[in-house]
Amino acid sequence: MKICKKELQKRGGCFDFEKKKEKIIELEAEISQKDFWRDNKNAKIKSQELDGLKEEIEQWEKIKKEVDDLLEIANLDEDDQNVNLREDIESKFNELKKQFERFEFFILFNQKYDKNNAILSIYAGAGGDDAQDWAEMLLNMYLKFCQKKKWGVKILDQSKGGEAGIKSATLEIKGKYVYGYLKAEAGVHRLVRISPFDAERMRHTSFALVEVLPELEELEEKEIEINSKDLRIDTFLASGHGGQSVQTTYSAVRLVHLPTKISVSCQNERSQRQNKEKALKVLKAKLFQYEQEHKDEERKKIKGEFKSAEWGNQIRSYVLHPYHLVKDHRTNYETKNPKDVLEGGLEDFIEAYLKKNKLAF
Repeated sequence: MKICKKELQKRGGCFDFEKKKEKIIELEAEISQKDFWRDNKNAKIKSQELDGLKEEIEQWEKIKKEVDDLLEIANLDEDDQNVNLREDIESKFNELKKQFERFEFFILFNQKYDKNNAILSIYAGAGGDDAQDWAEMLLNMYLKFCQKKKWGVKILDQSKGGEAGIKSATLEIKGKYVYGYLKAEAGVHRLVRISPFDAERMRHTSFALVEVLPELEELEEKEIEINSKDLRIDTFLASGHGGQSVQTTYSAVRLVHLPTKISVSCQNERSQRQNKEKALKVLKAKLFQYEQEHKDEERKKIKGEFKSAEWGNQIRSYVLHPYHLVKDHRTNYETKNPKDVLEGGLEDFIEAYLKKNKLAF
């Protein structure tokens, strides 16, 4: 019981929500202003933030009360506790610990864009059919993960491979804490397997790059200005979704930002105008990330910490031969069940990444 009490005390006192309570008071005062709803978009963002903070505090207060109640029982003289009472306390403690761990994972999403929707892109690396097949395997993995999370997914653009797989794909994903979850997936993913495209059945290594961007709110989009002279707009025949006229009209749109050479395509929507709007949304997200990465690189250069990004710096390896293993090289979390991972079983990898980076503290 001494171990039990110490653990409860440790769990019960590890968070301080005073700053969040102060933020709630600040938001409530702002919302009470007469002209608050005049700017509907901003008002919606503020209201969602307030609801999220209140939900977080409410969950914490509930857990804290249960901790205090159980501690009160546990503080009884252990000599006066019969076996049944001790077992009951232990059982309640274990259930409370599970509740806390679920809440602990929930509050890892405290960064600025964690609640946002996300734009996820996959790019096949060098390696021909093997790399393109691997990119499509990753696409299916993320589609299944999104299905498990009950998130909405739309394929904005997809470029098919020559003989198999895909060269690239871009997804628009909507749901609760989508970016908070998926940011852990950004980076190079490495696959080791017997190639199904090699007549000699040799082992091949393939790479694919996953890019994850937060979908910007309307107010944030307005802050990113794009000079029309810096933008090249190409139209082409759509090859994906779009209805009966998909092959007969130039509805697909490619935007190229000339100063940065960033290129974005969209062909999922039915009209050229809709595709252009979607592509512009993705382009602004990419430009936002580009600016942030440039600032980070400059800071690291000044501190002497800068290292160039190299293709070999994979974040995770998926080995299907000569043994079965998926290992995340940032956290060292691993599993010997790659089939489950490729079927969308990513929760444990994401949780390990968030806890490793201590994003909540």
